[in-house]
Amino acid sequence: MQNNLLKKNLNLFWDNALNLFCMSVLTGLFAGVLVTFYNILMSIGEHTAEEYYGLLLQNPAFIPLLFAGLAAGAVVIGTLVRFVPTIRGSGIPQIEGAARGVVRMKWYVTMCSMFAASLACVFMGYPAGAEGPSLELGGCCGSATGTLLKRNMMIKRLQIASGASAGLAVAFNAPITGVVFAMEEAFRSFSPQVFICATISVVTALFTRNAIRPALDYPVDYTVDFAFTGFVFNDFDALSYLYIAVGAAVTALVGVGFYYSVFALKKVFRKITFFKGAGKYMIPFVLAGAFGLITLYSIGGGHSFIEIFATNGGEKEISASVLGAGLIWSLIIIVAIRFITAVASMSCGVPCGVFIPMLAIGAGCGGVMSLLFQKAGMSAALSDYYIIICMAAFFTCVVKAPVTGIVMVFELTGSFTNFLPAILGVAVGYLVGMLFKTDAIYEKNLEGFIADEKLYKNFKKVSVVLTIRDGARAVGKAVRQIVWPPNGLVISRTANGEQTVPDGETVLGGGEIIVFECETDDEKELMQYLEYLVGKQETVSAQTE
Repeated sequence: MQNNLLKKNLNLFWDNALNLFCMSVLTGLFAGVLVTFYNILMSIGEHTAEEYYGLLLQNPAFIPLLFAGLAAGAVVIGTLVRFVPTIRGSGIPQIEGAARGVVRMKWYVTMCSMFAASLACVFMGYPAGAEGPSLELGGCCGSATGTLLKRNMMIKRLQIASGASAGLAVAFNAPITGVVFAMEEAFRSFSPQVFICATISVVTALFTRNAIRPALDYPVDYTVDFAFTGFVFNDFDALSYLYIAVGAAVTALVGVGFYYSVFALKKVFRKITFFKGAGKYMIPFVLAGAFGLITLYSIGGGHSFIEIFATNGGEKEISASVLGAGLIWSLIIIVAIRFITAVASMSCGVPCGVFIPMLAIGAGCGGVMSLLFQKAGMSAALSDYYIIICMAAFFTCVVKAPVTGIVMVFELTGSFTNFLPAILGVAVGYLVGMLFKTDAIYEKNLEGFIADEKLYKNFKKVSVVLTIRDGARAVGKAVRQIVWPPNGLVISRTANGEQTVPDGETVLGGGEIIVFECETDDEKELMQYLEYLVGKQETVSAQTE
């Protein structure tokens, strides 16, 4: 009897802990290797593009060849996106959908296509960031781990979310941001399972990254850390909070404009159908080429643009010049250029990251506001932190991930002081978004992707009556802590002969009966998923509508 109990406990330990731990380590290793090399290549591509754009400015006779190459490359990339729609845009909405179980993809097709297409964009001088594709590549690594080891859909979903966290963490060198983003944005669940799996994968991926990089030797600075070493943060006085509130509000209003511009331009791009829709990609690429000839600050993700705002606590001045304009007007021109290209990228669906380009827009708005407020009396010593807060306010307004925004401020700056100003800026950004009724942009894009690809056309509503077995994974957990099948809800619970409607805080126990209702296109997979949570069912009572 004791041996049977011991064997049962060991099996539970393997299924609930060791299995997920080993899977998450493998996901982290895979993501760490792939995303590290990807980001190095992205950095090389950005340096290469800046060099040949500089040469083109010195030899303008070759500029027509640039635009011809951009147009041809745009059609090739647009054609690839048509055949592999999961790489459309930054890839973040699609990998979020995969983590929630509503988007299905072939990991090797998506991974190879996004790797090649996004790198091609950067080598062509497109204003593309590495963070969105890094997140999707990491998610593909998680999907690969779950698929190759033949795990069920729940574990695959956990590994996709873990891999996405690892990909973002490696790109940013920001582990906490990666974990928080997975829970707040990708999975939209603060489940302990999501947290543990994501943390293990992130730590493993960063160890892998830090082991690989010292062994490489390349003549350019290929580091992709997004830590602001030149930013110094000083204490704020009472008046400074007013400057922060106003700056965050103005920056968030730019974010509102960004949000509505994206979806307005989407309608325009849908009407462009030549080359079977691939021709529309010529527009953002030609625009990017023209802007690259105006200023090199329009090339790449925006790291170099953000870095010009580092004043070391006011000890050095911000420097930028475009078309011979003064500093403030030069910054406004760069922000406008980055605004246009980021909107065009997201609207058209160019396979490149807009995570960092969005942060660059927010930083640019903060830089302009900082210079204006300094003329009104604000200390230049506050400029560095002011810019970072405005950057987080823009991100929060558009992405609707306030916890990630706050964590990002501290982790990317390496400073955990002045907590209250950061909260104020992020809160103002979030409230402005609420006031103008903006939704989370990645969530909205995911809804659009599902509608465009008609992913729900074969779905039907299923209602299943389940008995929770003693020792099952769901026993002792609140409903909100359990990673349920997508598009589903526990609509009733019967315990001790009494039927109730559970909420997120309801703790489930062995022997209880629940009714789970969801939409699915695969009833067999659904039952395997549910039995993994509540235990093997002797009889299955399912009703299909």
